[in-house]
Amino acid sequence: MLTTATRSPRSLREAWVALAGLSAVFLFEMLDNSILNVALPTIGRELHASTTALQWVTGAYAVVFGGLMLVFGAVADRYGRRRIMVIGLVLLGVASLATAFVTTTEQLITVRAAMGVAAAMTTPGSMALAFRLFAEDGLRVRAINIISTVGLVGLAIGPTAGGFVLAVAPWQVLLLVNVPIAVLAIVGIRFGVAADDPADLHRDPVDFAGAALGTTTIVLALVAPTLFVDEGTGAWEPWASTAAAVVAAVLFVVRERTVSHPLLDLKLIAHPLVSSGLAFKAAAGLAIAGLGYLATLQLQLDWGWSPALASIGMLPQVLVLIAGGLFVSPFVRRVGLERAAWLSSGAVVAGLAVYGVMSRFGYPWVAIALVLVAAGLRVVGVVAGVNVLRGLPENRTTIGAALVDTASEVTTGVGIAASGTILAALFTGTIATSHWTAHQTAEFRDAITIAGLTLTAVAAVLVSWGFLRSRGIESSAQVG
Repeated sequence: MLTTATRSPRSLREAWVALAGLSAVFLFEMLDNSILNVALPTIGRELHASTTALQWVTGAYAVVFGGLMLVFGAVADRYGRRRIMVIGLVLLGVASLATAFVTTTEQLITVRAAMGVAAAMTTPGSMALAFRLFAEDGLRVRAINIISTVGLVGLAIGPTAGGFVLAVAPWQVLLLVNVPIAVLAIVGIRFGVAADDPADLHRDPVDFAGAALGTTTIVLALVAPTLFVDEGTGAWEPWASTAAAVVAAVLFVVRERTVSHPLLDLKLIAHPLVSSGLAFKAAAGLAIAGLGYLATLQLQLDWGWSPALASIGMLPQVLVLIAGGLFVSPFVRRVGLERAAWLSSGAVVAGLAVYGVMSRFGYPWVAIALVLVAAGLRVVGVVAGVNVLRGLPENRTTIGAALVDTASEVTTGVGIAASGTILAALFTGTIATSHWTAHQTAEFRDAITIAGLTLTAVAAVLVSWGFLRSRGIESSAQVG
């Protein structure tokens, strides 16, 4: 057990207390939205919520989480990673307890926003602390693989577990479950992770103006895709949000290039390990979100599968995401961290290409696409993050982890928005009607093909950029 010791653990077993706590953090992030989605109809009825209000029950969490990760990553590197993590976990516990007293949709949205703040304070830290816990890259890969596997199990079982809970208990229980998870995480981190060493923290003042611009950019970038799907390309709101995001991004870059102590040193992002890792992670986020959105609609709307049968149809993806953890370490040991990153990212692009070209010819092609994308994501989700942190100074690891998560969050929204916009532009009439004409069916299938190939092209550009940036880097990972 580590309390004040400075020696790095020589095995995962030595660090089991810390890994249990850090895994609980990632479990909260992955379980939270997946377990709540199944309760949205119940919440809508009991709280008399509108469709827009229900969207913000999940949207408030995602926007606040994505928008604040960079800020809290910088704060953690300045004031203490374990300290910020524990404060975030306390906030998570309190916000989750507050669910028991919610009586209106507005109150629930406020609680969800508070949980988003807690997630922004804790999620990047789970990767950063796991990385810093070990001195060897091999152990770092294995540790982050364990943490991500626990989270993916939560993501997979969330809807099913939520359905069983709703059969016997009120929907508030689905959020109250975060309380014991937070307690487990606090205990594991408090007694398993050494206290922050002041020498490992930087003393630069926090760039609050840069933080405001960065947060504004990310929030607008996350809101714009939703507006494109909800309002359509003919509305002014999504275009205004996109334009505002671009302006905020430009101002953020100007600020970070000129200020003495930037929130995010842009020179660090130019490091090959960092820029390539972010590109690979972004491609994976784009693919998993876009493919999941398109495949779900195809199975149910085009092929007429029931929701339950469609869930079974998505099982190949779930099984690979969970079981694939067994193969991450051996694969990295065989090919090295850098090669593993671009090979797995290539699998993501291949899966999207298979879906775009072949999905209209039957479910086996959809299953192959799901497997390829899930297998690629399973590896790149671990190694891209490790590579980014390897390319940063020791006192910038938490904001590095926040960068990785932010890249994935933003491109997830872009993947869904791009797919939804193409469908909306090419499909005439209401897509959710029970009976399509032959013309509408042809339109939908053409839209699926175009959307799939568009995602393939964007992901291929990201992966190609990452590959070019990572060429010539000597792999140093030795996974035991």
